Amino acid sequence: MLKEGLTYTARVVVNGNNNAIAAGSGNLEVFATPSMVALMENAAMNAVAAVLPHGATTVGAEISTTHIKPTAMGEEVAATAVLTAVEGRKLTFAVEAYDADGIIGKGTHIRFVVDKERFMAKLKG
Repeated sequence: MLKEGLTYTARVVVNGNNNAIAAGSGNLEVFATPSMVALMENAAMNAVAAVLPHGATTVGAEISTTHIKPTAMGEEVAATAVLTAVEGRKLTFAVEAYDADGIIGKGTHIRFVVDKERFMAKLKG
């Protein structure tokens, strides 16, 4: 059952696949903002995945976030998503990313519950 308070924390280690150079968002070997956003979305997706009806998933629709400070190569980053509102198929999450030194980013993320088959059928001509 979808209800406020559902939460999940996703984790990743900063490496050559998720730094700013690899993401194309900068030219330094630090955790990329797009990688932080993806980690936040992953946490939100997983916060509700186990309670969705069979054949359903969620898709990201909007994210508003700040990336407050850098994280170096080899450090772990965690992102936590907390479901704060359920309005029909619309789900709103508070998201926060942090490393060993504290918060590195925070924001709000909106996802929608969709039927996988119907969603994918829309892509076919």
